Amino acid sequence: MREMEIETETGNLEKEERIKAEVVGKLGDKVEKVEIPRERRMFIYVKRKESFKDVVKFLKDWLGIIHVSAITGLDVGDKFEVLYHLFSYGKEKEGVEVTVKVSLPKTDPKIDSIVDLLPGAVLYERENHDMFGIVPEGHPDLRPLLLPDDWAETGGHPLRKDWVEEKEKEKEKEKEKEGRGE
Repeated sequence: MREMEIETETGNLEKEERIKAEVVGKLGDKVEKVEIPRERRMFIYVKRKESFKDVVKFLKDWLGIIHVSAITGLDVGDKFEVLYHLFSYGKEKEGVEVTVKVSLPKTDPKIDSIVDLLPGAVLYERENHDMFGIVPEGHPDLRPLLLPDDWAETGGHPLRKDWVEEKEKEKEKEKEKEGRGE
């Protein structure tokens, strides 16, 4: 059996490097770093949550971002990370997926909504609100999307690491009562 040769193309990253230079040039104080892991893919790390919406607005206006592929929430222990996966269909910058990453403190998980800039974010922001309790300020409709309407008052946010299922809470309460001799 002969070995198969596998060729990988690194591709020409000229377009991505031009976009990176423009982003850093125009948003330098708002952006922590920009990474290009491969052709047609970029990650932009926002320094402060207060700068997040300005970064998205710039990408929409300059890069032609019009599509929200997904918004991913992550509970990383002491903070949340929110990744906005955006896609550009612009002529010169066609086919570039940009992920804008921002960190939020768990004590104040609020971020500006981007629904007014990219209406396709409406359901993704609601989903992150349901699952993590991340509040997209200025969102037009934060009714529960995936969870029952009364869940927030009774059940918390199920994708948070500190979330405990209601049954587990009841068991813990029973153990505490037993320990006190009630």
